[in-house]
Amino acid sequence: MAHWDVMIIGAGAAGMMCAIEAGRRGRRVALIDHASNPGEKIRISGGGRCNFTNTRTSPANFLSQNPHFCKSALKRYTPADFIAKVDARNIAHHEKTLGQLFCDQSSKQIIEMLVDECREAGVELMLSTSVETIKRDGDGFMVETSTGALTASSVVVATGGKSIPKMGATDFAYRVAEQFGLSIAPTRPALVPLTFAPDLLDETKALSGISTDANVACNGAVFREALLFTHRGISGPSILQISSYWREGDEIIIDLAPGVDLVKALSDARQQNGKLAPQTVLSMHLPKRLSEAVTARAGATGKIGEYSTKRIKDLADNVQNWRIKPVGSEGYRTAEVTLGGIDTDGLSSKTMEAKNQPGLYFIGEAVDVTGWLGGYNFQWAWSSAWAAGQVV
Repeated sequence: MAHWDVMIIGAGAAGMMCAIEAGRRGRRVALIDHASNPGEKIRISGGGRCNFTNTRTSPANFLSQNPHFCKSALKRYTPADFIAKVDARNIAHHEKTLGQLFCDQSSKQIIEMLVDECREAGVELMLSTSVETIKRDGDGFMVETSTGALTASSVVVATGGKSIPKMGATDFAYRVAEQFGLSIAPTRPALVPLTFAPDLLDETKALSGISTDANVACNGAVFREALLFTHRGISGPSILQISSYWREGDEIIIDLAPGVDLVKALSDARQQNGKLAPQTVLSMHLPKRLSEAVTARAGATGKIGEYSTKRIKDLADNVQNWRIKPVGSEGYRTAEVTLGGIDTDGLSSKTMEAKNQPGLYFIGEAVDVTGWLGGYNFQWAWSSAWAAGQVV
């Protein structure tokens, strides 16, 4: 029966990163995944160009029941550290917006870099291999796989969360954690489009495909990024961001013309060209179809010159204080990450080791640390994996 110093389950971003670090320390490492290829979520990320980190990363960009947990790992392995790795590989990259870094060419370059570094570190990559059971075996572990039993001194679980099941995502990490006495913070889809009830959808379905700059607020969180109308509801970066803070029954407040003094713009139009239709004035600040939909919802007909100050303020309010209640989200099917996960109270923030199970580690998305949209979740994968890789 083969014995390994370290067995890492999950050959995604966190799993490969941890394997590299452990292998470079001279540890005998097995990296196991039920998929036939490593890094599948890396491959599809960022529209195929992998938003591999964010230069603005700080603990404030993460949600967790314990907001302090992520600080140690993020401080010890930073975006600059991963950028240096990418640069050493001569992978061209660029900043898109708000500190988000993407490959110029393909996300496959990140996968190839990690796989090559695994091989250089002596890591044994075992693909198309599923893990059936994990049991204590003296001071180590016995792991039953689809290809036979293996033993390891340490086991690292890096199998992610439930998001995008078609890519092979499961609740494996949570089941292992519960088996060994760790708690799970409630999980839900995050960074996910939101859906509307039929009546609201009837009002917005004609807007499907329209994207506009928007300020979106919910439960104290505010994001200003693009909003996209869909045939199910709303999406786009601002909505994906706010979805992590939204809960069923909550109201979302949307400003469809952020930074615009719309009352002044409408009042000026009333004075300077009163024959204009309200939707014509709004179309100077909104996409045409959106301005038509807003004026229809507000019942804003006639000419702007006929509008009282109160009516102008009401119309502006329809644009900049649109209050809606989504009925749900598109779920794990399209969610980029899973909010919640393995309760950090049971883990060491320095090493990611389970406090009650020496030799058992959990890293990456499986843990109750969830980043904003924009490369933050990849940085958590690199940082948490690096932290574990120094000690396993």
